[in-house]
Amino acid sequence: MNNTSTIFGLALSGGGHKGIAHAGVLQFLNEQEIFPEIISGTSAGSIVGGLYANGMKPKDILSFFKSVSLFSWTHLSFRKAGFLDADQFGRYLEKEFGNKTIKELDVELYISATEMERGKLKIFHKNTKIVSAILASSAFPGVFSPVVVNNKIYSDGGILNNYPVNTIQGRCDFLIGSNVNPYLPQQSTKFSSIKSVALRAFEIMMMQNTFPQNELCDWHIQPDELANYSTFETSKKRMDEIFDIGYENAKADFEKIKDKLP
Repeated sequence: MNNTSTIFGLALSGGGHKGIAHAGVLQFLNEQEIFPEIISGTSAGSIVGGLYANGMKPKDILSFFKSVSLFSWTHLSFRKAGFLDADQFGRYLEKEFGNKTIKELDVELYISATEMERGKLKIFHKNTKIVSAILASSAFPGVFSPVVVNNKIYSDGGILNNYPVNTIQGRCDFLIGSNVNPYLPQQSTKFSSIKSVALRAFEIMMMQNTFPQNELCDWHIQPDELANYSTFETSKKRMDEIFDIGYENAKADFEKIKDKLP
């Protein structure tokens, strides 16, 4: 299926554990012999994109997510500005990447984060350590402590650009976007805790910087079913379901767009 002269780009949104759907999308793409050469990612998208760019197979990415005990008491932060210490999550990443920089990966990768002091978007590329870039991009406000890279403080890239399609626009021949944050109305009964209200507020904020990116994709994948899943899923069964949702949505959409492929 893949024309060897065609450069495929893939933009991966943030979305916590819903980002596992990106791995399902990649599984389907690879089965169609579509292998993205340029990837941009925010937060969970940076994790999936980074692991894939490092040579990990999509199903092994699912296994990685299932292996991370995100809310272990040993990960609690008592001295930093976050419920969880981002450095503890970094240990999982270091097992996969070591001290590699982004330019050493097999795929060209761009990672979005938010520089907190100036309130500006930062795109990590080339010489930055991949672990540092992913941690900075994934530092969900209030959940993970901010991350310091080169003496600057960063939090989640989703604050300013949760769906980094424009980051790689013009760098590829065919741009595929995978957004795992469908914005659907929610019942008022779901807003019964501080956590649920905070997560919903962040979803609304991300929605504002996501919509303009949809139109930049040659193929935009957005599974509405993911609205039924939490940003931080702890059930391995539900993680399997999220992977399958990504795969099945990519498969269904493919029938509609395959004639547009180069």
